[in-house]
Amino acid sequence: MNIDLTGKNALVCGSTAGIGKAIALQLAENGATVTLVARNEEKLKETLIELAHEQGQKHNYFVADFSNPAEVKEKVKIAAERKTWHILINNTGGPKGGPIFSAAPEEFIKAFSQHLECNQIMVQAVVPGMKESDYGRIINIISTSVKQPIDGLGVSNTIRGAVASWSKTMANELGQYGITVNNVLPGFTATDRLADIIKNASKRFDGSEEKATAFMKSVVPARRFAQPGEIANAVAFLASEAASYINGVNLPVDGGRTKSL
Repeated sequence: MNIDLTGKNALVCGSTAGIGKAIALQLAENGATVTLVARNEEKLKETLIELAHEQGQKHNYFVADFSNPAEVKEKVKIAAERKTWHILINNTGGPKGGPIFSAAPEEFIKAFSQHLECNQIMVQAVVPGMKESDYGRIINIISTSVKQPIDGLGVSNTIRGAVASWSKTMANELGQYGITVNNVLPGFTATDRLADIIKNASKRFDGSEEKATAFMKSVVPARRFAQPGEIANAVAFLASEAASYINGVNLPVDGGRTKSL
């Protein structure tokens, strides 16, 4: 099966590092023209250079900080006046770790705004163009915690679950327009985010990050962490014509770690 995204425009959030960057690189490699979004302009410029540049691809970027939904709304509104996107990748760094009981109430509000509110802003900006094009792929990078809460990620577990329910509702509403809405649930993936999780988990192993890493790998049937590109492969498929009848699903890409179906 050839996943060809030539002629498609993709808007990729959080696209200067980790999974988001891998997705941007993969979509460009498959022919899409990519708009990068992140808060650090220097990193955006660096990533822009790394994207595949074939004939017809004119990649670009805009700067937006997802901790400021009002700024995100303003920036994407301006960008949407100049461009139609066929693919939207909602991807934002997760909230800090820690037990849910000790989390300050404002941590939930901040995470809700950064994830669900900004996702809603992005969707409202891109859907009119998707309807006109009769083609839309909205893919949300969430977490396996929507199926099975992860210890030590109390705020994240809560907000990711809200995003999953939002996504399923959106899928039900937009399916009639040829627009699909799906969630990709990465397992343990070799990113800076995982390094922070390992550091937090090491407290249960006498401060040993090596032991924490070994334990985390041991609960994955594949016995290893994912590479960001492996998550990007799943996203590229969902973004393609081949996935036109897949809508409203949570797709774990976790090496089999999640115990539920």
